[in-house]
Amino acid sequence: MSNKVLETKGLSKYFYDPIKFQVLKEISMSVNHGEFVSIVGKSGCGKSTLLYLLSTMDTEYEGELFIHEELITGKSDKELAVIRNEKIGFVFQFHYLLSEYNVLKNVMLPGMKLGKLSDAEIEHNAMEHLKTLDMEDQALKMPNQLSGGQKQRVAIARALINNPLIIMGDEPTGNLDKKNSDMVFDIFNQLTKEHNQTLLIVTHDHDFANRTNRIVTMEDGKII
Repeated sequence: MSNKVLETKGLSKYFYDPIKFQVLKEISMSVNHGEFVSIVGKSGCGKSTLLYLLSTMDTEYEGELFIHEELITGKSDKELAVIRNEKIGFVFQFHYLLSEYNVLKNVMLPGMKLGKLSDAEIEHNAMEHLKTLDMEDQALKMPNQLSGGQKQRVAIARALINNPLIIMGDEPTGNLDKKNSDMVFDIFNQLTKEHNQTLLIVTHDHDFANRTNRIVTMEDGKII
């Protein structure tokens, strides 16, 4: 198996409202196993749009997308939902924790949805991830009892629960102060170094980007 976790060939994307506008132009890139890659660029350059294509959430594009050497382009919504749940972990600017469930259950949910392990095994794995992130003592708290930085750590634990090939982040430190941003960076860095986790993070934070393995810079829908 090759070292490539993710690859695109000639990815282009158009918006049609109110007129046809090309937002991504012939993007060809790859991310290797165990790499910590950041995508930077001015607002409106297409970085979040690109991330949505790479994460298979948006399928309206031209070109080809491969995950682990498998062509993803053209697969059905049902197939894509399985690929997303199994191979991709997500961390967004907003944590999207479900307020009616405690921390532990929030982390377990994607694992329960995937349905490959028993609830007891998923709970064990969830606690292990919370432990890694120094959050095991918060496992039975509700999301509204946590600080912003703690919520983001829970979101990272949730992203890890299905042992994904790649974690994708859309401005995961965008709502956090410097101290918590540094903490999230350190967690990501540790995941790469100790667990060989692959990370692809869209960020406005140049301090964050400068410490990653590789920076992909975008301008006007292209990688420069």
